[in-house]
Amino acid sequence: MQRCVRSLVNLYNPGDPLEKAWTIPSPWYFDHNFYEAERAGVFTASWQAVGRVEQVRERGQFFTAEIAGEPIVVARGEDGVLRAFYNVCRHHAAAVVTEAAGCARQFRCPYHGWTYGNDGALKGMVEFEGVCDFDRAKNGLVPVRVQTWEHFVFVNLDGQAAPLLEFLGVVPEIVAPLAMTTKLRYFDRRIYTLNCNWKVYVDNYLDGGYHVPHAHKGLSSVIEYTKYTIENFATACLQSSPLSSDGDSEADVAATRQGRAFYLWVYPNFMINAYEGVMDTNLVLPLSVDKCAVVFDYYFADVSEAARTRNRESIAVSEIVQDEDEAICDSVQRGLGSRAYVAGRLSVRREAGEHLFHRLLYADLTRTLEHNATAG
Repeated sequence: MQRCVRSLVNLYNPGDPLEKAWTIPSPWYFDHNFYEAERAGVFTASWQAVGRVEQVRERGQFFTAEIAGEPIVVARGEDGVLRAFYNVCRHHAAAVVTEAAGCARQFRCPYHGWTYGNDGALKGMVEFEGVCDFDRAKNGLVPVRVQTWEHFVFVNLDGQAAPLLEFLGVVPEIVAPLAMTTKLRYFDRRIYTLNCNWKVYVDNYLDGGYHVPHAHKGLSSVIEYTKYTIENFATACLQSSPLSSDGDSEADVAATRQGRAFYLWVYPNFMINAYEGVMDTNLVLPLSVDKCAVVFDYYFADVSEAARTRNRESIAVSEIVQDEDEAICDSVQRGLGSRAYVAGRLSVRREAGEHLFHRLLYADLTRTLEHNATAG
């Protein structure tokens, strides 16, 4: 597997400047060995958004998540400390917490009844008398690093990774004008399942609006395409455009997409999309080599009952755009498997963000391969 993945990684040249660069090669999108290496080298190494701070604001509140196949539980302890753990019983590996979210002082494994506090400590074992050399203190739930930023809870499975704020770099400064925690409140969630590799969705997001005039007629009617900007940072890309409407604009889009479009991608799979008084986040989760889920969380400046209809109308506009993107992404996944395609060129004007994404992927995968070679 290691040799196979290395050969695929080496098909890409990260040193090419944008004007000479090719996309990552098509086998990166459908090779199963590559997919497994990516889960280990990209998703377990990076900080992953798994939930919202409001879900674990009070003592005892918890929610579950999954990262690269690893089950996770995040909980606020009775001492007020936020913690995360592998959701795996230390006895025979069953999931300890089976609910998606809730509030509890203790977690009881449904398999053999082992009980853990919401601080992860092992509290009790059923019929375990007579077992020798067993240290209860060393058999609590295995901890995972957890930190918060703005509305979001992040976890990281790599014990050597930099702290969250260091990982985010300039991102907090970029989003500061949105005043997310003071001006925007969570409203609703949508989850879409796409028949494509997770990178296809990210590529589509990072093409600098290239596909907007062709695939998104409604959104295109308000975006000032010629004024669309793309700015790369170390591990993030900001795309932005002024918005305007006229008699040719679609009314529902013009009513809910005002001010300036703000599209921020944070490596590898988290996006923040904001307009005046409106924001949604996108989290792209790999489900298999050719399937991914995209989780949309919607936030609005006004989440009162009086604003409910308007907020629903805004989500409806987003759903149309997502349906259009889904059709494109599914089509691209099919085309990537064709003998007619291996790699393509990038637009200098539009696809700098995609170029950054591909180089960051290469760096993570190369680092993982080198680490595995040394460890082996």
